[in-house]
Amino acid sequence: MAIGRTAKTGEVCPESGVWEVVGSPSTTAPIANGNRMPPYSGKAVTWKLIMLA
Repeated sequence: MAIGRTAKTGEVCPESGVWEVVGSPSTTAPIANGNRMPPYSGKAVTWKLIMLA
């Protein structure tokens, strides 16, 4: 897996690390491999991996 990989809300997290919401408003969150990618502000979003754990 590589920095810059993306995953959508509801998908299984493919890599443990710090993920950032693509777009605005944005946030970052630590998400572990195997967990479901969460929504942000009640919406389905695309997350981008910015730092490996």
